[in-house]
Amino acid sequence: ARGTAAGALQPGAQAGSALRGWPGSLLQCPLCVGLSPIPHPGEGGCPGPLAWWLTTALLPGLQNCSATKGNFLRSSGPYPDSIDWRKKGNFVTPVKNQGACGSCWTFSTTGCLESAIAIATGKLLSLAEQQLVDCAQAFNNHGCSGGLPSQAFEYILYNKGLMGEDSYPYRAKNGTCKFQPEKAIAFVKDVVNITQYDEDGMVEAVGKHNPVSFAFEVTSNFMHYRKGVYSNPRCQHTPDKVNHAVLAVGYGEESGTPYWIVKNSWGRLWGMQGYFLIERGKNMCGLAACASYPVPQV
Repeated sequence: ARGTAAGALQPGAQAGSALRGWPGSLLQCPLCVGLSPIPHPGEGGCPGPLAWWLTTALLPGLQNCSATKGNFLRSSGPYPDSIDWRKKGNFVTPVKNQGACGSCWTFSTTGCLESAIAIATGKLLSLAEQQLVDCAQAFNNHGCSGGLPSQAFEYILYNKGLMGEDSYPYRAKNGTCKFQPEKAIAFVKDVVNITQYDEDGMVEAVGKHNPVSFAFEVTSNFMHYRKGVYSNPRCQHTPDKVNHAVLAVGYGEESGTPYWIVKNSWGRLWGMQGYFLIERGKNMCGLAACASYPVPQV
């Protein structure tokens, strides 16, 4: 979250060190977007009038979340015209809720790794966002004040594991690290970063491999989303403006408009049972600026 209190905002932080070709960055998530349930217009729940909060809490910070060239190797083979990993098997965990904590990056991370492991092994785990909130600071992540999935995947790789939700439950607030190596159940052997703005590369990765974590810029009208393909001609498209991390679990086309199927972390009462569709092929709101996924160690 950007705010330390209602209406108190902090600018984003520029990166420290680079990891595997990506400049580090602080991906800051909106303060109120994880409350349970997420308020729709007129339903209250955010500090002060909703319109005021939407224009205040989503001010862009100084960020940079991607590299010009990633390490995802494109192939010449075909990939499907559409895919929905939710319908291909038991490969996607239920929608979770980040609460009043800017931890979107942890849910994008766990969702991606959960699916990658399930696709590789047939076993769907529920992984611990709270471990990432509490323990991943050395990889330029900042708990409830933001982070980046690619950096969280790097943490899991070098930390040698992530615990399960049951043994390290989510608390929606910063805490001290309680990682227990013997209880780690998920492991990463490599991190794949898709080249900046290569949305076709994202399609190939989702179509041929597994769901992919990405970030984009949330603006006020996105908070009003309920259904359909979201498109916004006024949002920004560059990596310095993204402020929310989510998970692409598929893609398709509706009435001639290509779209991504995206898992959010705002609970099942928001959007389409916790999901949304966003226009594909136009780097909508910067969604192709910083996409990544882990290769699980299984």
